Amino acid sequence: MSAVSWLNSEAFTAFGQHVIWSDMIGNIIGLAALALGWRRSIWTWPAQFLAGVILFIAFAPHLTGSAGKQVVVMAVAAWGFWQWSRGRQQAQDGSIGVRFATWRERGIMVAAAALGTVAVALLFTAYPKLSWDPWPDAYIFVGTLVAMYAQARGMVEFWFAWLLVDLVGVPLNFANGYAFSGFVYVIYGALVLWGMRDWWLRSRTSPALEGAAA
Repeated sequence: MSAVSWLNSEAFTAFGQHVIWSDMIGNIIGLAALALGWRRSIWTWPAQFLAGVILFIAFAPHLTGSAGKQVVVMAVAAWGFWQWSRGRQQAQDGSIGVRFATWRERGIMVAAAALGTVAVALLFTAYPKLSWDPWPDAYIFVGTLVAMYAQARGMVEFWFAWLLVDLVGVPLNFANGYAFSGFVYVIYGALVLWGMRDWWLRSRTSPALEGAAA
């Protein structure tokens, strides 16, 4: 059996849901990536990239749109690693410095999320093979990219964006047979709340970052 075939084979069945290895492994790595992001470790980005690779394998045989989205996620993860490795936002303890976004940045992210969701949903609607549920799927995809962008810039709003993604991601994954993904999204929610509190408190002690909005 090839590695790809093994990754797309069934790991176990729980509550009538078939869990495949790639779905389980990819989401566990994604969970680790979120925990690393909470700790402001640069290793969050390689972990997110690896999760994208595994989930690409999970989706490629039957959900080409979802597989294509993982390619975009991997690209953003590579960009995020480059952002953090540049050292523009280092805190005194050597980790990434965190801050709240400016009102201008918030407006841009909200507008990008809204317009991006509409554009991607229309694309998914025009090409039904790209998505199982165009509008919620587009919302999760664009919301994930916005969250990753905010994380790369060290913005506390990263956690708010992830929380909004979770609110749709949990029921959508359960409804479409990705039980393990849905379960992991529930854990994501708890980590998001803890991470939000940690970054919020740290933003009060981090010095102002010059050129943060650049």
